[in-house]
Amino acid sequence: MWPVAALFMAISAPAAAQDTPAPAQTAPSALTALPDRPYTINPGDQIEIYVWGEERLQRSIRVLPDGTFSFPLVGRVMAEGMLPEQVETAISNGLASQYRGDPPQVTVTIQAPSGFTFSVIGRVRGPSTFTPGRYVNLIEAITMAGGPDEFANLDNITIIRKKGKELTSIKFRLGGAMKGNLSETAAQAIPQIQVGDTVIVP
Repeated sequence: MWPVAALFMAISAPAAAQDTPAPAQTAPSALTALPDRPYTINPGDQIEIYVWGEERLQRSIRVLPDGTFSFPLVGRVMAEGMLPEQVETAISNGLASQYRGDPPQVTVTIQAPSGFTFSVIGRVRGPSTFTPGRYVNLIEAITMAGGPDEFANLDNITIIRKKGKELTSIKFRLGGAMKGNLSETAAQAIPQIQVGDTVIVP
């Protein structure tokens, strides 16, 4: 896949530069996927909070639907969309006023990432709702559903995504990639599945 900047430079290059023979290009050898991103906390996730030296403050807490949770001496903490280390900082800052010196170290771990779910329906071998505990892309999501069946139309896949109170749809063609023809798909970024997505394979 050519970077956007490289394509722009190639198009806008002076005519003189075009006289130089361009090196032969080969077809991309792999699909382009968005970089993996670390898992952030979602409503419904079960998290464990440990305050070092303060066993009375150790808690296992489920994040509420509004993305928050309550913690002793700190109050309400926003967790949705946060990395565990960001929640650690928020709790530590909240505890700072309770200690004369530095506040104790806080450790936050995700026990059950049940808040990140998505569904795959239609022409797949195992349609279901999945809770992978990590972010996945479209190909991985279909693979988790057992892969497409023999009648699937992989050139008309739809991702239904909720944004606030509205639903949006994302169309994607995956047929060539599944047949080993990477040139059709390599110029596109494989969509990352988001919380609550529904993948429809017609």
